[in-house]
This record gives sequence, structure tokens and C-alpha cells, in this order.
Amino acid sequence: MFGSLFGKKRLIPVLGLDISSSSVKLLEISKSGGKYRIENYAVTSLPPNVVVEKNIAELEPVAEAIKKVATLSKCKLKTAAVAVAGSAVITKLIEMPVGLNDDSMENQISLEADQYIPYPLDEVAIDFEVQGQTENNPERVDVLLAACRRENVDLRVDALEMADFLTKVVDVEAYAIERAFELIRPQLDCDEDSAIAIVDIGSSMTTLSVLVDGQTVYTREQLFGGRQLTEEIQRRYGLSLDEAGLAKKQGGLPDDYEPEVLEPFKDAVIQQVTRSLQFFFSSSQYNDVDHIVLAGGVASMPELAELVQDKLGTATSVANPFADMSVASKVDAMLLSNDAPSLMIACGLALRSFE
Repeated sequence: MFGSLFGKKRLIPVLGLDISSSSVKLLEISKSGGKYRIENYAVTSLPPNVVVEKNIAELEPVAEAIKKVATLSKCKLKTAAVAVAGSAVITKLIEMPVGLNDDSMENQISLEADQYIPYPLDEVAIDFEVQGQTENNPERVDVLLAACRRENVDLRVDALEMADFLTKVVDVEAYAIERAFELIRPQLDCDEDSAIAIVDIGSSMTTLSVLVDGQTVYTREQLFGGRQLTEEIQRRYGLSLDEAGLAKKQGGLPDDYEPEVLEPFKDAVIQQVTRSLQFFFSSSQYNDVDHIVLAGGVASMPELAELVQDKLGTATSVANPFADMSVASKVDAMLLSNDAPSLMIACGLALRSFE
């Protein structure tokens, strides 16, 4: 029941493998003298509807994509960290007596878990992480309890196993983003207690994470993503889905593409960011954020960050967790730079090697 999420804190070399609704991303990071280096990286696309709303619907195509991305990257490491979506995980902060070892904590949590988790315990994977001393009570510690339906964990583990990988860590996407954000924080002109909104716009899902002092205080997923632009290109110009996706990246579309297709999509992105933030403001004590970081594949769109900043009046930048990293000679640095905003989760997972 325990240990399926987070993974225990020990130095284990792992790849970051991010399985999203449209692609599999692989990233290997090394560390020497306090500096990180990208050793291997690759991205490959998934067939439509193989992963639906971050849930694996078909195992074999996912396993094939993992094999392909490993071949493309020429990576030799076979241990990996993956993540489940935040919406699939229930988290709760509980208090426990100070001084308990892991075994004693597991025993006590297993006795009390049913009061925190609304599913039969034999259907869930549970893990916990001690956060530190409870405020104003030195005899108690705060413990973060996380529970996820076991099938969400098992499907990822099975997909990796079919691709000849060993899963060392199953993390939560929100915590992977937190970890990657620590690499971005120095790039922002913000105080430690600033509220930072990370808007991850993927193929079919947009996830807003708000971090204060590096900790996630809010996360919400909404159905919206770059696939809507691809489908509009497909519909308007009579292309296949693959052809539309390629044209979106490489250009060569008719002259009316920018004013009639691309600009309305950018407006829709701005509306989505605005709506996501309004949900956050209405459910918290905050009525503003200090900085917006755009992540996900859509974030690479030229001038999008400037548009968001102009429309919302909030400083906005594009995520690049690799800005201060060196890059191995076999890695295409230009491709990596272009893909950087979409590699936040993969980066956060790869950083598990150093905890």
C-alpha cells in the first residue's frame, strides 16, 4: 500500500519520463560540482486517444512510444521516474507524533487512512512525506499524505515494464513542477513569498499551479490545449491530423492562417489563462499573482508571453528550466531550447536523481 507515490528520498539515478496525452518525453540530467547537465533528451508523439485526460487508455502504444523515445535519445539508463496527474491524487496534511520511524508511521496511517480517503484502501496506492514540525507544537510533525487509485499508478508502471524500464519513482505532476520551478525562480524578479502562477498548456489540458515560497497552494486542470489549434488547421485547410500538426510547427500555411486561425487561438489562450486565474482568486485569499510562467508546448508560440503580459498587466515569461545547465554534445541544444517549456514535468522527475 505504501511507497508508490513520491518514492523514498535516496540518491538513485533516474530518467524523467513524462507521459502526456500527446507525447512521451524523456530527459536525463547529471550533476557535477553543483551544476546540472542535460545528458539525454527526446520527444515522440503518441497516437490520438491512447492517453485520454492524462489516463492511459491503451498500454501497448504507450510502451512502444517509450521504447522509441529511448532509442531516439540513445540513453542507456533503464530506471525511471514517472508522474500521475494531480487530479488523480488526493492529498491531505495530517499531524503525527514526533519521533516515529517510517514503519511506525506506516502502521499508524494504515489504521487511520480510511477516514482520509474516500476509496476502499485495497484500490489505492498511498504514500507519505514528513514536512516538518507542526507550528506551535514541538511534539507533533506535519505529514503530507497522498493517495491515488492504484490503477493509475499500475498502468504507468506496466507501460514502462513493457518497454524494459524499471519504475523507481511514481511522483505527482504538481510536485515535479515545484521541483523544476526551483531552477526558474532565480530568473524571476520576485520575492520568496511572491505568488507565481505556472500555466502549463499542453495538447488537450491546461493546468494552473500557483506557488508561494516554492510550495503549491493551488492547482486546477481544464480541458483546453494546442490540439484545438491543430484541429482548426485540419478543418480549415483539409489536412490530416498529422499534416496539420506538422504545418503548425513548420509553417507554410496560406496567408489567412495568422489573422483567421492563429490570432483567434492566441485570444482563446489569453481567455483561458484569465479564467484559470479567476477560479484561483475566487477560491483563495489572493486577488493577484506576481508573475505568470507559461509552460507546455503552446508556450513556445512566438509573442504569446508578451500578449498575456499586455492583456493581464502581469509580468509573464516562458519556462526554461535549462537556462543555467550545460548540454552534452550529442543533445541538439536548439531543439532542447524550443521544447524547454514542455519539459517542466520531465525535468522535475529527472531531478529525483539528486534527492
